[in-house]
Amino acid sequence: MTTEPEPQHLGATGEEIPDAHYVRTGDHSFRTTVYTQGAWSPLEQHMAAASGLLVHEVERNHPREDVIPVRLSFDILGFIPGGDIEVHTRVLRPGRTIELLEATMSGGGRSCIRLNMWRLKTSDTQDVAGGEIRPLPPVEQCPPVDMTETWAGGFIATMEAHMAREPRPGSAAGWLRITHRIVAGETSSHTARFVSAIDAANGIAPRVEPGQWAFPNVELSIHLIREPVSEWVGLDTNVEISAVGVGLTHSELFDENGPIGRVAQALTVRRMGH
Repeated sequence: MTTEPEPQHLGATGEEIPDAHYVRTGDHSFRTTVYTQGAWSPLEQHMAAASGLLVHEVERNHPREDVIPVRLSFDILGFIPGGDIEVHTRVLRPGRTIELLEATMSGGGRSCIRLNMWRLKTSDTQDVAGGEIRPLPPVEQCPPVDMTETWAGGFIATMEAHMAREPRPGSAAGWLRITHRIVAGETSSHTARFVSAIDAANGIAPRVEPGQWAFPNVELSIHLIREPVSEWVGLDTNVEISAVGVGLTHSELFDENGPIGRVAQALTVRRMGH
């Protein structure tokens, strides 16, 4: 009796691949590359890479220049497999000034991530614009850091990271950006590339030792007040873990123009090997 081989990322067996997270194979289908490889398993996709692709496809299939995404709620429905995947999008709630869209990623015959995205029509509120959150130091003033010293996986290995303050367990601030295209041969917006780095917030300030504990997030909730001006993601991150196996990573979000929103990730926390 023979068994089917495990689905693999392009490049996992040494073949040449483009500097991109995904290769399009059809209107709604893709093949992952090793640059999407997650930190918890070599066969999975990193949620950050997958979230960027979902935003890329919403913008490609439902373009509007007069709206911006204000809440992006990603639910992780199970293991996010590498290999051949599909992404389908639809409008759940159409509207001239407010709309709700959905994107679903599937692999191996089952859905693995679902995104609900609210978009709002823009207007001129310059006279009342402002907030109370202090910006991070600029990227160029922050020293680079190698995240592969803590995390494995092809996705993390291709990220650029800078620390804005000395990290301690459960708290850190810094800047992240992806260095590869989302889809080979396709241009993505600053928003899609910005979102592609945000899920890594759960990795910049681990409260517990990653080799001894697993703390993957089961969802990703992003709120934005405007579109980012570039792909650089600023994060001021803190992590809380309860005594009952549940945690929360929460971050203030910044771009190079200052505060831009917040992100939260609910964690399931368990000792490795249990």
